[in-house]
Amino acid sequence: MGVLNVTPDSFSDGGRFVGRDAAVRQAEAMARDGAHIIDIGGESTRPGAADVPEQEELDRVIPVIEAVVAAVDVPVSIDTSKPGVMRAAVGAGGAMINDVRGLRGEGALQAAVELQRPVCLMHMLGQPRTMQQRPEYGDVVAEVRDFLAQRVSECVAAGLPEDSIIVDPGFGFGKTARHNVELLSNLRQLRAIGRPILVGLSRKSILGDLTGRDVEERMPASIAAAVIAVSKGAAIVRVHDVRETVDALRVAAAIMERDGDR
Repeated sequence: MGVLNVTPDSFSDGGRFVGRDAAVRQAEAMARDGAHIIDIGGESTRPGAADVPEQEELDRVIPVIEAVVAAVDVPVSIDTSKPGVMRAAVGAGGAMINDVRGLRGEGALQAAVELQRPVCLMHMLGQPRTMQQRPEYGDVVAEVRDFLAQRVSECVAAGLPEDSIIVDPGFGFGKTARHNVELLSNLRQLRAIGRPILVGLSRKSILGDLTGRDVEERMPASIAAAVIAVSKGAAIVRVHDVRETVDALRVAAAIMERDGDR
């Protein structure tokens, strides 16, 4: 999954792809480089990020979704928690909903049921503005697993087909570096939920904590994290550096398949 932020304030690439033409060029490059999904977001969810009004988010993402859908033969995902944006994005050609709030916002689950598109449910402790203010868990792996399993059950009961649901443990969303390392190390435990796992670690602060590198210097660490995630059961990795990650995963896949690890 290639990341395409059309925001002025995302932590890694804010402002680079705000214009429609720049966004389309980036989407075309990611498709050529091997992305299977392009995830378009119009509201930053970095720690401390402010909420964006719905109309502003619509103005950012809908023209880009329309243009990207017309330009590339790769499914487009909308990264949003707002029901109105979900509906408009699907109307513009979006094929998937990626909600960091796990469809817990008012009207979000109802909208997803109406739209009947694949959805990704993410775990987040708190809200973007406050999620990194001393997050605490008794057992982070068990609590994230149980939350996602419960959320899948609730969404299926509401009318979402179970086979349309993906789960995301939410690395960096209300978790310390220690929590993130524990989650990645034990990612296989989330396979008990029975749904594909999406992992987003690209360029995140945990990688800065581990390497001491600034965000623009975290590509090698991001690639390592993606390979580890796939080796531990991730079905999708959400990344900024598509070409480099695809190359690394092709090498890793050849070895894992030979060794019977996949």
